[in-house]
Amino acid sequence: MSTGNFSRVLTVVELEQVAARFKMLGEPMRLRILQAVCKQPRTVTDIVAAAGSTQANVSKHLALLAAAGILERKKDGQRVFYGIKDPLAVKLCELVRAQMVE
Repeated sequence: MSTGNFSRVLTVVELEQVAARFKMLGEPMRLRILQAVCKQPRTVTDIVAAAGSTQANVSKHLALLAAAGILERKKDGQRVFYGIKDPLAVKLCELVRAQMVE
């Protein structure tokens, strides 16, 4: 087992921020949404279809992910597109997945 070291001791506030980010990514529906938009921005309708959920449920999670700075929202006329704002969130998911395969 690897024993990495933090470059410095995190403050209580920083630890809470890290925990909040992990909590945000700890919901399977949010991970389905990230998977749906990781290659290109998609409309809410497309995300609902890809996530296999209701529009209301997906919209709730999209709002949370956008507020957390993980997704960005862009309006184009009547359509709204959501895409990755924080690519590190996707990378983190990839790293966890790779660790599970080993």
